[in-house]
Amino acid sequence: MAEITKALTHENRPLRVLHIITRLIIGGAQENTLLTCEGLAAMPGQYDVTLLTGVDRGPEGNLIDRAEKSLEVIIVPELGREISPIADARALWKLYRLIRRGRYHIVHTHSSKAGVLGRIAAKMAGTPLIVHTLHGLVFHEYQPWIVNRTWRLVKKICAPLTDHFLSVSSIIVRKAVEAGIDRPEKFTTVYSGMELDWFLNSNADGAAVRREFGIPEDAPVVGKIARLFPLKGHDELMDAAPEIVRRVPNVRFFLIGDGILYDHLRERARAAGILENFVFAGLTPRERIPEMLAAMDVVVHTSLREGIARVLPQALAMGIPCVSFDIDGAPEAVIDGKTGYLVRAHDYETLADRVSRLLGDPELRATMGANGRRHVDPTWRAETMVADTAKIYRMLAEKHRSRLEAFDAANAALSVPPHTRTARAD
Repeated sequence: MAEITKALTHENRPLRVLHIITRLIIGGAQENTLLTCEGLAAMPGQYDVTLLTGVDRGPEGNLIDRAEKSLEVIIVPELGREISPIADARALWKLYRLIRRGRYHIVHTHSSKAGVLGRIAAKMAGTPLIVHTLHGLVFHEYQPWIVNRTWRLVKKICAPLTDHFLSVSSIIVRKAVEAGIDRPEKFTTVYSGMELDWFLNSNADGAAVRREFGIPEDAPVVGKIARLFPLKGHDELMDAAPEIVRRVPNVRFFLIGDGILYDHLRERARAAGILENFVFAGLTPRERIPEMLAAMDVVVHTSLREGIARVLPQALAMGIPCVSFDIDGAPEAVIDGKTGYLVRAHDYETLADRVSRLLGDPELRATMGANGRRHVDPTWRAETMVADTAKIYRMLAEKHRSRLEAFDAANAALSVPPHTRTARAD
């Protein structure tokens, strides 16, 4: 790879890569992006990586402090999740100026807002190669029709600006192609990698976590790790909970995460008379996730839309079977009847049955857990994700060699070096 990089860059310098994401909260897409940037930056002499993010002051926390330890990070305050014509226009202008000044060979965008503004700005700035990762599809059946069609149109408009799409699951690729976003050959599935050894080799003390949160030592534990936000499926779990409690009276539902639904969910549990069966752990540092998982017997994933929930391969790596709604990329981690169970979305009766079945059969849990550990490694390793991403970069660099050569030649005459060391774009 180093030889290819040297041949394609001016004066044998590394390829300059800018990753753009709307917000760097504690979440799956954000961890995916950060690990990709860290992995590429660790390839000696091959990539000069900068990460650009907007600002989000919500309850989910952020990964900016970690990013700044090893990466050049640019913060554009106007780049927010919500649509705001004035702020979005300012963000677009700042992105354009930053990309022009940085003279990046590759601009790689993530998430919906950054994906739109970032690709437009990169094309305006003359960036040779533009890549976009689909962490999920922004258009879905739970939106109003006009919102759904608008996002489809926006995605189609941005497609010609994009040299290649990465997707965290093959099912997302299929849905994008069926929606007419672009041709199949422009998509590659790169599974959302993680620090898998944290989970495969974890010696976390689940009993200590149970004591910390007041969970009885002999209580079966059903865990869910997700922000307490709409479409993350907490209400769907709440629909199934009374039946699970009826079958397994001492069960505890261990919810990791914070968000706007906290009071709502507590009230639902109280109204159903099962509040004592719920433990709300709140926002948890990502470094503690293996500990939290170690306290669980079964992991549930009832999100209604998600490219691939990272908690599924994480739980499987620790030998914990999963029960998931059969949506998006979940079937690529949860093999029905082998590493857990897949359930049709909103089918809370089957959800309750499958969870109760696993809680009552330790041998079945152990078998499915062992299957899960074998299934996830090495597919969901961060190292695999970074290597696959770099492979796509090499493919694009070879395919569009003339673009890169022309870009470097045009910039060689400029006396001012590329600007990539800005901490904040004010």
